[in-house]
Amino acid sequence: MESGPAIFTGSVFALFGGGLLLWTAVRLRQRAPVAHGVNPVASAAVAGFAGTTALFLAVWCFTRT
Repeated sequence: MESGPAIFTGSVFALFGGGLLLWTAVRLRQRAPVAHGVNPVASAAVAGFAGTTALFLAVWCFTRT
Protein backbone atom coordinates (compact mmCIF):
# COMPACT_ATOMS: atom_id res chain seq x y z
CA MET A 1 0.00 0.00 0.00
CA GLU A 2 2.84 2.41 0.74
CA SER A 3 4.63 1.67 -2.53
CA GLY A 4 1.92 3.38 -4.60
CA PRO A 5 2.95 6.95 -3.77
CA ALA A 6 6.64 6.10 -4.26
CA ILE A 7 5.94 4.65 -7.70
CA PHE A 8 3.84 7.68 -8.67
CA THR A 9 6.45 10.15 -7.43
CA GLY A 10 9.25 8.24 -9.13
CA SER A 11 7.31 8.24 -12.39
CA VAL A 12 6.74 11.99 -12.17
CA PHE A 13 10.42 12.64 -11.49
CA ALA A 14 11.46 10.31 -14.33
CA LEU A 15 9.13 11.95 -16.85
CA PHE A 16 10.14 15.45 -15.80
CA GLY A 17 13.88 14.72 -15.76
CA GLY A 18 13.83 12.84 -19.04
CA GLY A 19 11.71 15.48 -20.71
CA LEU A 20 13.91 18.31 -19.47
CA LEU A 21 17.10 16.60 -20.62
CA LEU A 22 15.57 15.78 -24.01
CA TRP A 23 14.28 19.33 -24.47
CA THR A 24 17.65 20.79 -23.46
CA ALA A 25 19.51 18.51 -25.88
CA VAL A 26 17.20 19.45 -28.75
CA ARG A 27 17.58 23.16 -28.02
CA LEU A 28 21.36 22.86 -27.88
CA ARG A 29 21.47 20.83 -31.09
CA GLN A 30 19.43 23.52 -32.86
CA ARG A 31 21.72 26.20 -31.36
CA ALA A 32 18.64 27.84 -29.86
CA PRO A 33 18.70 29.41 -26.40
CA VAL A 34 17.68 27.16 -23.53
CA ALA A 35 16.46 30.20 -21.56
CA HIS A 36 16.00 33.64 -23.03
CA GLY A 37 18.10 36.44 -21.57
CA VAL A 38 20.54 34.12 -19.77
CA ASN A 39 24.07 33.01 -20.56
CA PRO A 40 23.65 29.98 -22.89
CA VAL A 41 26.28 27.90 -21.12
CA ALA A 42 24.87 28.63 -17.67
CA SER A 43 21.27 27.90 -18.70
CA ALA A 44 22.25 24.60 -20.34
CA ALA A 45 24.27 23.61 -17.27
CA VAL A 46 21.45 24.42 -14.85
CA ALA A 47 18.86 22.63 -16.99
CA GLY A 48 21.14 19.61 -17.30
CA PHE A 49 21.77 19.55 -13.57
CA ALA A 50 18.04 19.82 -12.80
CA GLY A 51 17.18 17.03 -15.24
CA THR A 52 19.90 14.74 -13.90
CA THR A 53 18.85 15.44 -10.32
CA ALA A 54 15.24 14.59 -11.16
CA LEU A 55 16.34 11.28 -12.69
CA PHE A 56 18.40 10.44 -9.61
CA LEU A 57 15.40 11.25 -7.42
CA ALA A 58 13.28 8.95 -9.59
CA VAL A 59 15.75 6.12 -9.10
CA TRP A 60 15.79 6.78 -5.36
CA CYS A 61 11.98 6.69 -5.23
CA PHE A 62 11.87 3.44 -7.18
CA THR A 63 14.33 1.82 -4.77
CA ARG A 64 12.01 2.70 -1.84
CA THR A 65 9.16 0.55 -3.18
